[in-house]
Amino acid sequence: MFKKVLIANRGEIAVRAIRACKELGIKTVAVYSEADRESIHVQMADEAICIGPADPTRSYLDIPTIMSAVEVSSADAVYPGYGFLSENPKFAEIVQKSGVKFIGPSPETLSLIGDKIKSKEIAKKVGLPLVPGSEGPVDIETALEVASEIGYPVVLKASAGGGGRGIRVVMNEKDLREKFPVAVSEAEASFGDPRLYVEKFIIKPKHIEFQILADEHGNVKVLGERECSIQRRHQKLIEEAPSASVSEEQRREMAKKVESFCKEIGYWGAGTVEFLLDEEGNFYFMEMNGRIQVEHPVTEMVTGVDIVKWQFLIAMGEKLRIGRVKAEGFAIEMRINAEDPNNFMPSPGKIERLFLPGGPGVRVDTHVYAGYSVPPNYDSLLAKIIVWGSTREEAIKRGLRALEETLIEGEGLKTNVEFHKRVLKSKEFKEGRHHVGFVEEMMV
Repeated sequence: MFKKVLIANRGEIAVRAIRACKELGIKTVAVYSEADRESIHVQMADEAICIGPADPTRSYLDIPTIMSAVEVSSADAVYPGYGFLSENPKFAEIVQKSGVKFIGPSPETLSLIGDKIKSKEIAKKVGLPLVPGSEGPVDIETALEVASEIGYPVVLKASAGGGGRGIRVVMNEKDLREKFPVAVSEAEASFGDPRLYVEKFIIKPKHIEFQILADEHGNVKVLGERECSIQRRHQKLIEEAPSASVSEEQRREMAKKVESFCKEIGYWGAGTVEFLLDEEGNFYFMEMNGRIQVEHPVTEMVTGVDIVKWQFLIAMGEKLRIGRVKAEGFAIEMRINAEDPNNFMPSPGKIERLFLPGGPGVRVDTHVYAGYSVPPNYDSLLAKIIVWGSTREEAIKRGLRALEETLIEGEGLKTNVEFHKRVLKSKEFKEGRHHVGFVEEMMV
């Protein structure tokens, strides 16, 4: 049993982790930058340590400083949340070598799944379908050959990429010659790895991910799938579980393959295996994310499984004690961001008036309050509104009701609440005909 856990993150995921620890009887240590001094997670934790200025590279991404906080607080485990250092194998290794438990996959596993090319090789081995493309990293001449063979449009992806970064869609040979050196430079700058690979660009796909939990004893439990097709600039905005586009037969078949993949790489902790689903109903493996996802609450709402709490239990060596999982009803999550709903530009400011929704089937995960100043230094997420309904239609109606109740106002502050209303009211979303390019089409 952990006695004290350091939460190496901020915002709503830090609040979520602290709540899980309180229920498990574990003391918590919050770390915070100078910009987050008044944050709720700082007030909720048993201890709090300032780790530097607002600049994340000098605070939440500063490994030596965070490790100093671990040592000073005598924490016996570190919870990374999502973003920042959550999928950094070097950080996981340093934590591990210091005699402290990293609440997540092993450094070796993080390195493996962080390499998109190696992970695709394993996916192919266990029978997961792959998008047609290069077998490994390519130079410009090989990229041209592959693109000619599989046909345009294609997409250039950073081998070490993630989070929607390091992606370039290419429409023709001229486009490829122009974008290849730019993509190489971006991959090097963003991930310290200039390697690129080429894939066929799937027209109007859906983004489907399978949530898994796995313990250190070889047990894997697949908790069903989520659909995350409402995105802007490859960043998710609305997620739902289960997907109305996945049949029960597909669900069972893919769950077996996902389980095999996780066992093959010796995975433990929470994670997601991500796919594209084309218009003909074919799945294509994209990647695995070795962390908790922002959208995990929709799976919790339909399965009743506390995924974050299980992250801690697994890290403490417990075996999974989850019986047969069957989704009950439908859940939808809407990410409420401090951004202009017309162009998605960040819109930080002070929250002067705040009212968040409630009532039957409504959950809100947030770290904001009236009087809170939204800093410009981090992700613009203010809150996640999650709704549940016995049918997808009921969940959509409940989502609209919850959005109508939501009030977040402040001088100069804008949110995307109205954008979410537009999506949920759209005929395409109601009929399940949306895809990853839907937002761009809607904004035209």
